[in-house]
Amino acid sequence: MKKQTEAKLLVVDDEPNILELLATSLRFAGFEVVTASNGREALDKAQSESPDLAVLDVMLPDMDGFTVTRKLRASGRLFPVLFLTAKDDTEDKVTGLTVGGDDYVTKPFSLDEVVARIRAVLRRTAAHEEEDSRLRVDDLILDDDAHEVFRGDREIDLSPTEFKLLRYLMLNPNRVLSKAQILDHVWEYDFNGDASIVESYISYLRRKIDNNPELPSLIHTKRGVGYLLRTSKK
Repeated sequence: MKKQTEAKLLVVDDEPNILELLATSLRFAGFEVVTASNGREALDKAQSESPDLAVLDVMLPDMDGFTVTRKLRASGRLFPVLFLTAKDDTEDKVTGLTVGGDDYVTKPFSLDEVVARIRAVLRRTAAHEEEDSRLRVDDLILDDDAHEVFRGDREIDLSPTEFKLLRYLMLNPNRVLSKAQILDHVWEYDFNGDASIVESYISYLRRKIDNNPELPSLIHTKRGVGYLLRTSKK
């Protein structure tokens, strides 16, 4: 009888030793693993294999991991992406999250950390609990079932993690949420205390939600405290 795997992963790295180490370790941890060694192969495997998550090296020989992710999102493939980066660089991390990535691990990495982050990402991007699928705050509407967000009649394209962050804010209108609360509910992983990931996501979510100067801003910062989605009617 074939053993049930936890999830199917697409692992992409151009260094053969790292690719083999990751693939072997992740299979041992209970995942099904398919591999690719460059961006074009990764796009092909994403289409043919339908993975649940990609572990994607930023530095690839034909196109970088950010370009691969943009192409995945443009083609409608919304499975989560965990970046592997050789740089402990905030700009790289923010870029990765902006193009639709969900988390990152800096090389050299611990295999236990990679497994923990994969499982955390899979948990937070899993199907939402069965409940009323539509949330509304003023003219902002989030539909869980259709995974769509609208402000007025304008559709807003969000990555899976941006969607979950907005959903958490909309479930708590006019309530200030601390960075620690957001990390706990949205990421389910403490990032070793690196709360800058929350600042980055709030910033880019604000650019998508509050980008019309003719409309009131909905996402607000309480300095030193946290963030809130403020309604016009309290």
